[in-house]
Amino acid sequence: MRKRPFGHEGIHPLMLPYIRGHFGSSEMAFKLIALLLGLMLAGSVLAKEAPTVAADPVLEKRAMVLAEELRCLVCQNQTIADSHAELAVDLKNQIREKLKAGMSEAQIIDYMVARYGDFVLYRPPVKATTAPLWFGPFALLLVAVVGLFIYIARRRRSTPEQPLSDVEQARVRSLLDAPEERP
Repeated sequence: MRKRPFGHEGIHPLMLPYIRGHFGSSEMAFKLIALLLGLMLAGSVLAKEAPTVAADPVLEKRAMVLAEELRCLVCQNQTIADSHAELAVDLKNQIREKLKAGMSEAQIIDYMVARYGDFVLYRPPVKATTAPLWFGPFALLLVAVVGLFIYIARRRRSTPEQPLSDVEQARVRSLLDAPEERP
């Protein structure tokens, strides 16, 4: 039997007091480490199956290009190509099925818009119903800037400049003329 280089159970001798002090014994420390490793490996049991992809690479590429144009309705700031939400996976599968059925990209986008509205488009068209999406942030910024200028203008008018009294002027002169004290 081969001797271990660090003595007691393969742990460096300088670590033993630390381990015993915090865990009661080195045996308890090993049990805790084994438990933590077991919990980390248990996460792989919960892993989901990889999403299905089309057998035809050309079809899969067309599906992914289309998926880049559609917004995930769950995540809302991701395309369905980037999202792993169940609805996004279902939408990608629908796209693949419709491409296999012979529908064009425009027909699939029209189908998705008819079903979910313009919101499903990652870059919705500029029209009356999508105007808040396109111009709302700029309008809010403009309102905030105008509000800030109004606030500053009112504040300037409400606090008129008052000249210093003779006592205050004398105090300022005495402070300015006094030699600097250095600690």
